[in-house]
Amino acid sequence: MGGMTIRRRSFLSMSACAPAYAAAAGGARDDISLAAWSINKSFFIARRWKNLDLPRICREELGINGLEFVNQFFANPTMRYLQELKRNLDDYGVTPVLVMIDAEGDMAAKDTVERRQAATAHRKWVDIAHYLGCHAVRCNLGGPRENWAADNDLIARATDSFKDLLGYARESGLNVLIENHGGASSDPAVLTAIMEAVDDARFGTLPDFGNLNPGGDPYAVIRKIVPWAKGVSVKSRWTLDGKHPDYDLAKLIRICRQAGFRGFWGIESGFVPGRTKNGRADYSGYSPQELWTHEVTAARRTQEVIRESLGLV
Repeated sequence: MGGMTIRRRSFLSMSACAPAYAAAAGGARDDISLAAWSINKSFFIARRWKNLDLPRICREELGINGLEFVNQFFANPTMRYLQELKRNLDDYGVTPVLVMIDAEGDMAAKDTVERRQAATAHRKWVDIAHYLGCHAVRCNLGGPRENWAADNDLIARATDSFKDLLGYARESGLNVLIENHGGASSDPAVLTAIMEAVDDARFGTLPDFGNLNPGGDPYAVIRKIVPWAKGVSVKSRWTLDGKHPDYDLAKLIRICRQAGFRGFWGIESGFVPGRTKNGRADYSGYSPQELWTHEVTAARRTQEVIRESLGLV
């Protein structure tokens, strides 16, 4: 992990003064966080910001109290880099909520070596999340993207991987979450079975309103996986004229609230560009400023729905 050579026990002890919120599994109060993925177009295409800028963006651009990191945006997480990031969080009064982990291997791979390598690859992000003061890491299940019902060993393989990662995370007290992210992970029966098999108080779900398999009912899916939620990803995609055509955001928020969820409600927003290329949304042709403006506008619209739905002032 670059120049980060400090021993893990010392690394963890340096995080002992993490925010009080991080000690709770999702917390007992409602607040709003920004998932960094909400502004990914202005990162990858426009090169508008860096990971170190996120605390300032949360506070100055959006007036948001919490931040959900994405590991893809970390430049080089050496100790010096992490110290600067932590200072920025403190300076802007922003609570680090979790780190979303992508591209670190398949936690449900059929090959045992591949699966164990994935579980090990996630460990550095457990340490980073704890150092920053987060309460959780979000992982992807992996496994088959289709025909998963015929995979008789899927639950057992995933259970083995996540028990391994939870064992590593025990010293830090960090929560480990699975997000419904398409394929097997977006099948509530699969996630429910894994939650029951692992049976750990620090293991939970991160329900995402938009990550559904074809034909999936967002309201039914969220109802089934929210009982294990230690975070909620309020996925939204806004048209340029301010409409949200995919599903009723307020209804989904109410479902989570009625299930007893309290904590940070993560904005994971985006905008519909209004044109396609080869059947995919086409963001080319937008200036860097336009991309930034549309992404910030989408985040603000989502924030407004969350505030109205929860009665936050």
